[in-house]
Amino acid sequence: MTSILDPPILTKVAKMKERVCWQHPTLAARRIDQTRLILQDGQPQDDRGEFSFLVIGDSGSGPHPDHHPQRRIAQKMVPHLQDCRFLMHTGDVVYQVGSREQYPENFIRPYREWLVGGDRPDRIAYDQMVFRFPFLAVPGNHDYYNLPLAYSALIQMTKPFHKLLGVNLSPNMGWHGSGVGDAYARAFLDYLKAIPAEQLEAHLEAHYGPWQDGHQGLHYQPGQFTRLPNRYYTFRYNGVDFFALDSSTFNDPSPLLNQASTPAYRQYLLEQQDSIQQQRQAVVDEAVHLQATDPHRPERLDDLQAKIEQFDEMLIDLDKQLHTNPTALIDTEQLLWLKERLIASWQDPAVRGRILYFHHPPYVTEMTKWSQGQTLAIRQNLRWVLDQVAAAVPELIRDRPLVNLVLNGHAHCFEYLRTVDTGHGDRHINWVVCGGSGLSLRRQRLEGAMLYETFAGESDKRPAELRLVAKSQLFLGLTGHRADRRRPYSFLRIDVSNDDRPQFTLTPYISERHHQGWEDYAFDPLVLT
Repeated sequence: MTSILDPPILTKVAKMKERVCWQHPTLAARRIDQTRLILQDGQPQDDRGEFSFLVIGDSGSGPHPDHHPQRRIAQKMVPHLQDCRFLMHTGDVVYQVGSREQYPENFIRPYREWLVGGDRPDRIAYDQMVFRFPFLAVPGNHDYYNLPLAYSALIQMTKPFHKLLGVNLSPNMGWHGSGVGDAYARAFLDYLKAIPAEQLEAHLEAHYGPWQDGHQGLHYQPGQFTRLPNRYYTFRYNGVDFFALDSSTFNDPSPLLNQASTPAYRQYLLEQQDSIQQQRQAVVDEAVHLQATDPHRPERLDDLQAKIEQFDEMLIDLDKQLHTNPTALIDTEQLLWLKERLIASWQDPAVRGRILYFHHPPYVTEMTKWSQGQTLAIRQNLRWVLDQVAAAVPELIRDRPLVNLVLNGHAHCFEYLRTVDTGHGDRHINWVVCGGSGLSLRRQRLEGAMLYETFAGESDKRPAELRLVAKSQLFLGLTGHRADRRRPYSFLRIDVSNDDRPQFTLTPYISERHHQGWEDYAFDPLVLT
């Protein structure tokens, strides 16, 4: 049993549609595109202009007992606000279950420089935030999680006991879960459901305006109105199209994408589930018996808490594989939207580049993620889209990748990978995992940097084939053991050139925790063409 619940995909989709009044007649009459963001930051717009932006992910952890990685990274990003245009967050904004009560400590205080009134963070309500500097997020799995009522009550009742022992392995648990993403929606989205009917027209008149072809989009105005139109959306900046996705609604493993329907593999999954549950309990037992005099006890408790969170994620993934429903539906509407928008982007001569960002990485070498059913589901669903785009615009793409860059989180590390010829539309693409911006870090898999995938034979006479699909070029995650552990927390700066085919320069910035101290440094820039 895990301590968190992941709601069904169709529930997530339906709830989010209600909150933004999806395709409401009043919006339809105005021809409002509820996925179009128009970033009005006061900077001169140029179809070929150079610009820079920042990327973080998996950050909303709040303070640790004796240090604060999330705040450290935020402070190191502040000087970049002078010449970067916006910040993109790849999801898991607030841990552990996206609760509204965690926003003050796990988001507002750490990122106070981004917020209007940030000099007095205690006065900022999570659902009334206005950003001085554009903060463009997508939801992660933790932003959707709920708490079982019995578990929530148990956490509250045992807090005095934890305080007495000096052990708290659930520091980010409160009374509430996310409300199926409700806290995230109230914090970041244009929550039209909360606007009285008689005020809706005035709201739309004030905050939506012309985009193209007679359609309107939502104006994002730093310092004034900084809402996002939907859980997935798109915007254009200096000739580069950005596509923000909600991957938590197309990450369920399908019976056609795994072997869970075979008795042998199902038994293997059940054995894995039992083993992980036992390991989880052993971690809890170890935490209770830590010596109070151990000088490394606070960081050791952090490590144990991280292990429990990792085990919970693994258990959720196993549960998804074991309970795949042949009739279950994924968010096909979003995937079709992405396909249509990418095709339109390629057909528009004003566009010179394309970037996708969403939470779950299709390619990653962090210790547990590559083998998960959700990773396979994300990869196959994205390929389904990209294959159709490639077929629709073959003369336009020729020897070019369909997108210049894909940015993800979910894996608590920094990683840069590149796919080889996968036989699909995701070939020769640059992939960056930026998920090490606050929560405890994870290690690289023992198998190393090369990612292989099994492809079915082209006919019944040909056996399945194991092929190389991607290579990790750089991985920064947890290393060392016990008191000698190194924790390289990170953020990413991306500089975009003014070329017709833009050059993207990636610079990872690191704040490394080691021996109860900090060391800050930057890696040599990675130049992508």
